Amino acid sequence: MTRWIDASFVRGGTSKGLFFSESALPSLNSDGDTAVWDRLFTSAIGSPDPFGRQLDGMGGGISSLSKIVVVAASARDGVDLDYTFGQVSVTEAAVDYSGNCGNLSSGVVPFALSAGLLSAADGWHVFRLFNKNTQKLVDVGLVVVDGQADVAGDLVLPGVSGTGAPVELIYPDPAGSRTAGLLPTGKAAESITAGGAMFEVSLVDATLPVVIVPGAAIGLKGTESPEEIDANVHAMGMIEQLRRNAAVRMGLCESPEDAPDVVPKVAVVTAPEPTRLLDGTTLAAEEADLPVRMISMGQTHKAVPGTGAMCLAAAAQIPDTIINRIIRRSRPGSDTGDEDKTVGPEVRLATPSGVVTAGAVFDGDTVTATSLFRTARVLMRGQVAVTD
Repeated sequence: MTRWIDASFVRGGTSKGLFFSESALPSLNSDGDTAVWDRLFTSAIGSPDPFGRQLDGMGGGISSLSKIVVVAASARDGVDLDYTFGQVSVTEAAVDYSGNCGNLSSGVVPFALSAGLLSAADGWHVFRLFNKNTQKLVDVGLVVVDGQADVAGDLVLPGVSGTGAPVELIYPDPAGSRTAGLLPTGKAAESITAGGAMFEVSLVDATLPVVIVPGAAIGLKGTESPEEIDANVHAMGMIEQLRRNAAVRMGLCESPEDAPDVVPKVAVVTAPEPTRLLDGTTLAAEEADLPVRMISMGQTHKAVPGTGAMCLAAAAQIPDTIINRIIRRSRPGSDTGDEDKTVGPEVRLATPSGVVTAGAVFDGDTVTATSLFRTARVLMRGQVAVTD
């Protein structure tokens, strides 16, 4: 039987997804079991789809286009909205709630204004959100025009055509979003095994748990296109083993087999060099601090997850992480052996779609905030069909 549920289709950053008001959905059991939601979300998105296209739903066949967000007015003191992010598997009837989505976080306030969950006078506002996945706060700054989020602006977002109004995301206290802290094991770099080989990696959790590995360690240049990496069966196999073993090391699960699908993500990085982008142009080495290819849900992201970008910005400032070493060595004067060179609060990431700049504030002990600019737009609102 087909049911119709109020929903909106929203682009946030380089992702798209279905947004629901929590009041439009069935109530969860007292123990928080999401099974009733999962059936609705997978049906609406079009999963499972063995053909990988989600033609019978709203998904787009890749992880960045197979997402949902549930939003509610918050009863928490000083908080405007609560929201829950769900990553819907393309090939399985499963929804993973183990992490947040930085890209779609930029769409929460535009959706809430459109859906009547929030109201504001015209002008610049900063709204406070509570992400239920990570139990962390997110501050969202944007301009309101005629009661809705402004969409007209000059901000160019790599991977998104045209320009849009800036949406500023600030994550206060981002360390330990899903683990024990900024460095879950207490080490900036450490060795971990996968496929019988030993790798040096950095395990960092700031807004998102991420495994950072040099491309050369897994036989990659680190500047390949997403399609080239996805087609490299050996490299992708090593990355998944590494990710699962790192999940255990980070305290996210008891065994590699139990690793969540969404976290940790894997960032493949390398020293700056010219990078060919998805639009056919070439990005010069000096235009970014380092190339990054991030693996999400078994696929290489065509840009970079927003929370992933912020985690990498945080990692860049932590002495002796893989990224910190790369950036310090690649900057002028690196041959002096000066180990005290610092990395600025903003880091330019060369993604397959272009340069993404993210920021982090490091006080010498921990990361106190991360930030990122996105654009967002409500694309459609109405009802979505689901089958029980």
